[in-house]
Amino acid sequence: MEPGARNLITDVAGLRVGNAGDAGLKSGVTVLTSGAPFTAGVSVMGGAPGTRETDLLAPDRTVQQVDALVLSGGSAFGLAACDGVAAGLAAAGRGFAVGPARVPIVPGAILFDLLNGGAKGWAENPYPALGRAALDAAGPEFALGSAGAGLGATTATFKGGLGSASCVLESGHTVGALVAVNALGSATVGDGRHFWAAPWEEGAEFGGLGPAPRVPKGCRTKLSALNASTTIAIVATDAALSQPQCTRLATAAQDGMARALLPSHTPLDGDLVFAAATGAVPLDEGPEPLMMIGHAASLCLARAIARGVHAATPAAGDLLPVWQEG
Repeated sequence: MEPGARNLITDVAGLRVGNAGDAGLKSGVTVLTSGAPFTAGVSVMGGAPGTRETDLLAPDRTVQQVDALVLSGGSAFGLAACDGVAAGLAAAGRGFAVGPARVPIVPGAILFDLLNGGAKGWAENPYPALGRAALDAAGPEFALGSAGAGLGATTATFKGGLGSASCVLESGHTVGALVAVNALGSATVGDGRHFWAAPWEEGAEFGGLGPAPRVPKGCRTKLSALNASTTIAIVATDAALSQPQCTRLATAAQDGMARALLPSHTPLDGDLVFAAATGAVPLDEGPEPLMMIGHAASLCLARAIARGVHAATPAAGDLLPVWQEG
């Protein structure tokens, strides 16, 4: 498996990503969308999730495709970012047809970044406008690190951030991941700068330090003192997947979170993975093709998590250092 041309989730043809953020707020929104609806699923393994329309993604539900997926800061306030995205899609004539009406389908998830040093005393919820701005900015290229939903993200040791990675399988399928890393745990080993995800690094995409020379024994690890948690992600492929298969893909991708963050899926995290499939490339019958796509998604997600922390940049009022200056 080799990275795609951009090493971004937008290497899956047709997908677009947009970021919007407020530096004073230290928070933002990231939107993944496409020119046409796409199939989606979800897996929630954190104990404190914040979501919108994830019930709709169950395999037995009526609506099988969505118009966009939203990752947002702001805790429960950030769920309003989906309103701005839905308004923009409606203005473009997008949405599930119900007679003459169209209802944009916009599932979303949030992370907790209310205690990261940003100015949170707003008079009006800023997230609908940030959601609309992120949708309007959507394209094949987008910033990593301190951008979008990762703008104010943190981990136990360094600032978090927005990460992405991709790979192309021998089958010809492309797989990508997009993640806002805001973990209770750490993406790095002990007190050092080596990433837990190092065994799966491609080239020097997150520093090229390789695995840590010494790994702490047992359960000793760093935990965030900011009560800031939840890593939210999207994995995507161009394979023709059904909604049940997308659900299985999202579940398999959770392994990437466990590879890259220690600990993960805690009672204080809302860890969640969406899966998206554009359906452009047929999938061979049998269990192996889907198994390989799920495996690739987990590795892409691990790499994307490390890339998000690696790419974070410093800003006034930060409560944590960035990896680049560690």
